[in-house]
Amino acid sequence: MTEMPTMRPEEFWETRYRRNDRVWSGRPNPLLVREVAGLRSGTALDLGCGEGADAVWLAARGWHVTGTDISATALDRAAAHAAEAGVADRTAWERHELGPSFPPGRFDLVTAQYLQSPVELDQREVLRRAADAVATGGTLLVVLHAGWPSWQTEPPFDYPFPTLRGVLDELALPEAGWTVETLESVRRTSESPDGTEGFRDDNVWRLRRIGD
Repeated sequence: MTEMPTMRPEEFWETRYRRNDRVWSGRPNPLLVREVAGLRSGTALDLGCGEGADAVWLAARGWHVTGTDISATALDRAAAHAAEAGVADRTAWERHELGPSFPPGRFDLVTAQYLQSPVELDQREVLRRAADAVATGGTLLVVLHAGWPSWQTEPPFDYPFPTLRGVLDELALPEAGWTVETLESVRRTSESPDGTEGFRDDNVWRLRRIGD
């Protein structure tokens, strides 16, 4: 097992996106769809939006979405996806290296889907700022991998995967101000690059802000 890569975050992610015409599937994350489908649309902030699939799905359902990512290439692709889907007027795109910078304002939904990185990322600080960005009555939705996929017999590097209780403790949200609506570990099918079938466990946190 090796140590985590030491490249600068912007360099790492730009290199990854420029290496391929498309990195992700273009479809929204299933756990986002599951958790958000019943919410009333409003304003949304998508942290680490990548090529924009989640943001475009939200915008198509009436949300006004600000998508952020560290990669300018990813954001260009996200904007093109939104234009092709006819939702450019309900999406905005901002480049942020989350932690050193963060979008201003408060939102009815703040979503962080798999905001995990093999290069430097202060995940605890970013998620705390994400919670601060939720408007009263709004929702914080976080989905994170809970471990390596089952077919990954030799992890490429040591990574501190979060636990359900660990993230709640790190957020340190006041009980009087928040309600936990989903706190769940979900096992889903996962296929390796060579077609080996297996599974991967993800953790889901959905919290609603009921007061300041």
